[in-house]
Amino acid sequence: MSLSFRKFKKPILIALLLCLTFLAGTGIGCLSRRAWSENGKFEAFTQEIFQKEVSGSLLSLHYSLAHPEKEGIGRPEPVLGTVSSDMSDTYKLYGSYIKKLKDFSYSRLSRENQLTLDMLLLYFDTQCSLGGNVLLEEMLSPSLGIQAQLPVLLAEYAFYEDQDISDYLNLLISIGPYFDSILKFEQEKADAGFFMSDASLDRILAQCAAFIENPEENYMLEIFHEKLEEYGKFSPEEQEELQKQHKSILLNKVVPAYRKLMTGLESLRGSGGASRGLAHYQGGKDYYEYLLKSQVGSYVTVAQVQQRLALQLSRDAETVRLMLKEQPSLLRKLAGGADLDSFSPADALETLSQAIRKDFPALEKPEYEVRYVHESMEDYLSPAFYLTPPLDTGSPNVIYINRSGRSSNLELFTTLAHEGFPGHLYQTVYFASCRPDDIRYLITSSGYVEGWATYIESFAYQYAGDLLKDEAAADLTRLAWLNRSINLCIYSLLDIGIHYQGWTQTASDRLLNSLGVTDSSVTAEIYQYIVETPANYLKYYLGYLNFLDLRTEYENKLGKEFDLAEFHKKILEIGPVPFPILQKYMN
Repeated sequence: MSLSFRKFKKPILIALLLCLTFLAGTGIGCLSRRAWSENGKFEAFTQEIFQKEVSGSLLSLHYSLAHPEKEGIGRPEPVLGTVSSDMSDTYKLYGSYIKKLKDFSYSRLSRENQLTLDMLLLYFDTQCSLGGNVLLEEMLSPSLGIQAQLPVLLAEYAFYEDQDISDYLNLLISIGPYFDSILKFEQEKADAGFFMSDASLDRILAQCAAFIENPEENYMLEIFHEKLEEYGKFSPEEQEELQKQHKSILLNKVVPAYRKLMTGLESLRGSGGASRGLAHYQGGKDYYEYLLKSQVGSYVTVAQVQQRLALQLSRDAETVRLMLKEQPSLLRKLAGGADLDSFSPADALETLSQAIRKDFPALEKPEYEVRYVHESMEDYLSPAFYLTPPLDTGSPNVIYINRSGRSSNLELFTTLAHEGFPGHLYQTVYFASCRPDDIRYLITSSGYVEGWATYIESFAYQYAGDLLKDEAAADLTRLAWLNRSINLCIYSLLDIGIHYQGWTQTASDRLLNSLGVTDSSVTAEIYQYIVETPANYLKYYLGYLNFLDLRTEYENKLGKEFDLAEFHKKILEIGPVPFPILQKYMN
């Protein structure tokens, strides 16, 4: 079967915003009533951690709480902060958290608090395991780097109060010093032999150039104007003055900051060598294992991960072989463009919200909106992404759609399921309805979040079968899902090969060629993307396999008593945690 490869460039917005969803957790009254119980003490301590961590930067605080003062949290200085390779203070702080957490009597805590305790201990211990490998981290990857994320985060910076507008303008002014700290970090990477390849550098420079190409027409100017009008608390004259200030800052602060970043990065050209995986760097394998834990939420060995991927690839390939043996026409139809009729994203999301009712627990449908990525950033951002709302307002729920490079309506339908129902938006809102402690919004697991959204794609392909006008619709959409599953599995195996086993472009091509992918430009792009985003595909695909294996375990255990919607309900109520924690509390 000819495999269709598509970039799966999910941004780390959810990780960057620390998966901040909504609804406040325990209130002051509750804490005072339970101040002397073990649960009360524990909840007071987790709230202390939440307030300390969330107020570390204004950007994180704003995307966490629309009105922090109402939660007794003061606003930090309106700057983006700095990037540093010195983690000693952070490790010391996390060590103190671990010590205090271990002092609580586990048996005297509620089940929910036991879960939170287990999660926090694992999280802080994992963060400390990064050790001296800080310089292997990369702030500026072409697909997931801060230079690409920052314009979106600032463009979406909501205006709830007058102070938010002032804070936003000051954040723009602080981009220069922030980028200066990143350049210093990149210089340290270069000195240590860890700087990016020239190929990655070229992609980042092109991205920055696209953002500042027409500064007088930059899309942030238009968005700022729209947000001021929606805010509605300023006169036309005041709005005009604010727009002048905004444009001046953009032209005289933001654009020069990007140009200085580009110049500084260009000066480091040639210091990174050829594109290669983490295994080629000192500490690279240890750092990759750290990523599997911190980003994917998996705590099994790399060899076990590889074996699980190989098993799934074999199973899916055999299923495809049998399907095509029985119905040879399926491949011809799929290759010939069998597709859904055109639809609007709003219609697709409405259809999905109805279709999921038999397989997923009921949820009162939240308000949401669909926006489109600005054309100037289409080539550099993911096919779609969901921005979580502040936890104290629950809105807005925004799904961004990238209109660049999409090949089919079926792909759009399943992408909307991934981001909307029953994917990120649904999972976020459902977990919030369970009223978890605030710290659960802040400290989360990307592997759970992205694995869940990939897991539900298999259901989305089933739902799409009801909309496809073909007598073999169900088999066609199943074949399309298997093709996608095989693609993601191959990417994940390549990720391990490149970053843990040291595969070169030649070794990577060898695997792809054996699967019928022979276009050198395609194989080069696949290799380059995986080099730049270690463990990224595993967040999606290994995360998916963890949910799939958990479901299989429950089906085998319960037999005819197994209820799919109830199974999903348990997962959603536990919420985003690393997979060892999920496994423990599911059982």
